[in-house]
Amino acid sequence: QVQLVESGGGLVQPGGSLRLSCAASGITFSSYVMSWYRQTPGEKREFVALITSNDDTNYAASVKGRFTISRDNAKNTVYLQMNSLKPDDTAVYYCKAVRFTRTFWGQGTQVTVSS
Repeated sequence: QVQLVESGGGLVQPGGSLRLSCAASGITFSSYVMSWYRQTPGEKREFVALITSNDDTNYAASVKGRFTISRDNAKNTVYLQMNSLKPDDTAVYYCKAVRFTRTFWGQGTQVTVSS
C-alpha cells in the first residue's frame, strides 16, 4: 500500500520559515519524481516545486529564491524549505510522487501565513 504523509505545516508570521516533510512508503522512492503542490479554497491545485531522481529541481516563479526542495532517499522523504513566507503562500500543501504512469498524492498539510 502506497502512502505519502505530509507534515510540518502550521501557522507562521509573514517573513517566517517552515519546513514541510513528505514521508513515502510502498514505492521505490529513489525512482520517483517528487513534487509539491498547493491549493486554496475554490482554486485549482498549483505546482510549487519538483525534484527528479537525479536531484534536478524546478520551481514555480512565485516561490523561486524563497523555497527549496530536497530529498533524502535513505529516509524516503522529500522536503520543502519555505523562507520569507508571505500571506499569499497560505494554502494546503500536497506531496506528489510520479513514475511513468503511476501517480500518488498525499493528504495535504495546512500552511497559514498571518500576523
